[in-house]
Amino acid sequence: MASILLMAIGVGVATALLASVAFQFLIPGNDSGMSPLEKDCQEIANEGYKIHSIYPDFGLDELPHDDFKRIEYLDKLWMEKCVAVLPTESIISIANNVERDVLHGE
Repeated sequence: MASILLMAIGVGVATALLASVAFQFLIPGNDSGMSPLEKDCQEIANEGYKIHSIYPDFGLDELPHDDFKRIEYLDKLWMEKCVAVLPTESIISIANNVERDVLHGE
């Protein structure tokens, strides 16, 4: 009788595990927990950081013209699309993620 009970428990656990795996594949999830706007802002911040990392000791007036224009554009986007709209916690989180994302190629 005990062996039947153990086998029933084993089958139940195996079924639950398989169902869990199936749901993970069938139901798309938002792994990062970020909204689409936060993802866009993360990309803007990453791109700006990449340019700044190319010229770490340069002032804005010392950047090549094209990179200066790109930084200006990204800064405008960042201020209007991100800082003006997102809560402070999101802005801080994005800023904290920037170097990690750029350095790890995410």
